Amino acid sequence: MTFPWLTTLIALPALGAVLTALVPSGRGVLAKQVALTGALATLAVGAVISLQYLFDLDVGVEAERYEWIPQFGASWALDVNGISLALIGLTVVATPIVALAMWREAEPDKRDPKTFFALLLAVEALTLTAFASRDLLLFYLVFEAMLIPLYFMIGMYGGPQRRYAAVKFLLYNLAGGLIMLAAVIGVYVLSVDAGSGTFFVPDLVALDIAEDTQRWLFLGFMIAFAIKAPLWPFHTWLPDAAAEATPANAAFLSGVVDKVGTFGMIALALPLFPDAARDFAPVIVTLAVVSIVYGALLAIGQTDMKRLIGYTSISHFGFIVLGIFALTGESASGATLYMVNHGLSTIALFVVVGFMIARRGSRLVGDYGGVQKPAPKLAGVFLFAALSGLALPPLSTFLSEFLVISGTFLQYREAAIVATLGIVLAALYMLWLYQRTMTGPVQAGNEDTPDLRRREVAVVTPLIALILVIGFFPKPLVDVIDEAVEPTLTEVDVDQPGPLAPVADETAEHSNEGTEQ
Repeated sequence: MTFPWLTTLIALPALGAVLTALVPSGRGVLAKQVALTGALATLAVGAVISLQYLFDLDVGVEAERYEWIPQFGASWALDVNGISLALIGLTVVATPIVALAMWREAEPDKRDPKTFFALLLAVEALTLTAFASRDLLLFYLVFEAMLIPLYFMIGMYGGPQRRYAAVKFLLYNLAGGLIMLAAVIGVYVLSVDAGSGTFFVPDLVALDIAEDTQRWLFLGFMIAFAIKAPLWPFHTWLPDAAAEATPANAAFLSGVVDKVGTFGMIALALPLFPDAARDFAPVIVTLAVVSIVYGALLAIGQTDMKRLIGYTSISHFGFIVLGIFALTGESASGATLYMVNHGLSTIALFVVVGFMIARRGSRLVGDYGGVQKPAPKLAGVFLFAALSGLALPPLSTFLSEFLVISGTFLQYREAAIVATLGIVLAALYMLWLYQRTMTGPVQAGNEDTPDLRRREVAVVTPLIALILVIGFFPKPLVDVIDEAVEPTLTEVDVDQPGPLAPVADETAEHSNEGTEQ
């Protein structure tokens, strides 16, 4: 019997959450240490799993399936492909970074920090389960269950309107989840009618579902995923949550958890309902383009740094959805890579803004100015994060944005052209933010701004390293993503467009050269 690597990957943060919650009250440092140890242990297991897929090393990672509720055909079914591997990697890397970034933020009112850290590990376990799940009922349960710890993370720790933001987040996502539940039940009923009731995704993909039925079921899943992502016009909960949650919490929510929505689109909605995906693709592409431009325009007008980054995420999620529903191999691979790169750049932005807020006590852009003079390292890291956010080559975000735009251009030329406006606007809002906060004369109150501390350097260093490594050496990750994207698009059965320019046949060219000689 092989070692259950995937179950272990999920069990470690779950166990860490329980142990952190059991730490006696008043032992906040111990609770943080227990939580960080659990996150690092999960990172180590995630690294082992990644070795097999990224570098073809056989470490014994295999699909797992155990009976759970056999009467309903539900199972504990886990597996990994290139799409889920990329997001699992993002999750296990982000969690210890967020834990370190939250080391001081978790005590705004002298509240015992163990609750936040226990909830953080619980969300990590649920998110990893969603990315690895191959059972639709299991996916749905964790999709909904993660709302509870996130609700308390937002509502207990953050700004003065945190309770309002938490309730809005919960209601929006619960509404989407209820619609999705109806669709999940519908898919199960169809499997019963086909002769064997099951929630196992590969078996459900093989069902022959009538096109009209597909459309209704697709909408049930897509609305829930569009809220989670979020996609315009289902986006309004995110800016409030980003603004009122602590910066580290907002980083984890926007950088990692919201990817469950876009993962569901490409890993479930497309293969389960291929005919409906083709039919609705033009509408969803249009909504994605609106998200790109709308999010970018609203980001420009923000005076709250955290709310500004929240609106940039709406724009970036528009690019991800655009890449998925352009339905080309290049755009879908770019969208998956974009999920990872957006996560890294957004986490970097939020944690640096968190460092600034911890020093100045304000999240308003107007309260900063000239920070680069007393804190040059902090300003340098902020500039790097901003350049990553606007996809400057050769940082990692450039390749994913390029693949999405070029792949979309092959199928939806007008949409790709309009979407490039989002790139221009990203340069505007990011450079404007940096200019207003870091350059110019030192504003009153910023004269003694401390530079980066050792803990803060430990937080940002892995983010900078990963953004550079993926930017300069993306091939291993892109290769495994491509291997997973190809069968997904095969299920959707879309004719893949050829290159914009004819590619010369090297054999024919050499033959012609020989003839001429």
